Amino acid sequence: MTVTPFPTARARAATRAPYRAIGIWLLVCAGLVFAMAVIGAITRLTESGLSITEWKPVTGALPPLSDAAWAEEFAKYQATPEFALKHSGMDLAQFKGIFFWEWFHRLVGRLIGVVFLLPFLFFLATRRVPRSLVPRLAGLFVLGGLQGALGWYMVKSGLVNRPDVSHYRLAAHLSLAVLIYVAMLATALPLLFPAASGAVHRARGSLRRHAGIAMALVATTMVWGAFTAGLDAGQAYNTWPLMNGTFAPEEMWNLSPTWLNILENTAAVQFTHRWLAILTGLVVWSYAFRALRADVQGRVRALAIAVAVMVLVQISLGISTLLMFVPVHVAATHQAGALVLLGLFTWTVVEYRRA
Repeated sequence: MTVTPFPTARARAATRAPYRAIGIWLLVCAGLVFAMAVIGAITRLTESGLSITEWKPVTGALPPLSDAAWAEEFAKYQATPEFALKHSGMDLAQFKGIFFWEWFHRLVGRLIGVVFLLPFLFFLATRRVPRSLVPRLAGLFVLGGLQGALGWYMVKSGLVNRPDVSHYRLAAHLSLAVLIYVAMLATALPLLFPAASGAVHRARGSLRRHAGIAMALVATTMVWGAFTAGLDAGQAYNTWPLMNGTFAPEEMWNLSPTWLNILENTAAVQFTHRWLAILTGLVVWSYAFRALRADVQGRVRALAIAVAVMVLVQISLGISTLLMFVPVHVAATHQAGALVLLGLFTWTVVEYRRA
């Protein structure tokens, strides 16, 4: 009888090497999506998003390279409602400043497409991708293409009749970016970090559900953050914890029907975002308390501590953004903090599912 020996550590490492390469590639792509979301926040905060009035996926990769080309781009912007109603005194030098952020935002989007597609094709050609992963990876590429189209659909809403993009389209654009980011992390992490035996307490089912609820609340709060940004609601009621001396301003119920206020009324949208953040913080802290009390071990324990700390940092950043009248660097860091927190919960849920 032939006895098959246990694989050596070197053999196991060699078997996992292709999967690890795929995991690193996806993690790099997720990092680029993270960066693009933060750059997108800066683009919004500097009112740069409407500076490029056309969508040219290929030829638009290069900025204007001559004075005549710059003059042409500026003339197109001068024909927009935003220029007429908000920036009529802007000169060419100032236009170049806002043009940079929108161009850079789109450039990173193109870079993500290249960084995703070329290695994907290589892994397919060399048969390094597990067959079960091919549909998911192809789906991620399709979502990336849809994200570019959705970004242009968002921009178009601010080029006709109004000087701002639709806050609904802004929220949809951010939500799709978040979906892609989470999907990339959820695919990459199991390839990079083997499941840790015995790392999760026997109550993992309940804890996993609790973590999932907390993660959903983080995502929902981010959506209302996009509504807040899209309506410039952060520029009003710059006090905490009260809103200009009241818990809930009377004007937050001005729209009819009543439910429309939490979607379109500046006061109600900011109120909803504030208290969603507090609710999210309480749910995150209760999850961390339960997980640590259950004496979870390994990565799950470290992640429980990390989300408890990060949600406190994130709430502090949100309050600071409001009290300081939305400075670009603080508000962009607030957006980054939300993505970090969501990433930590993605990893947490991945660990529970593999236990």
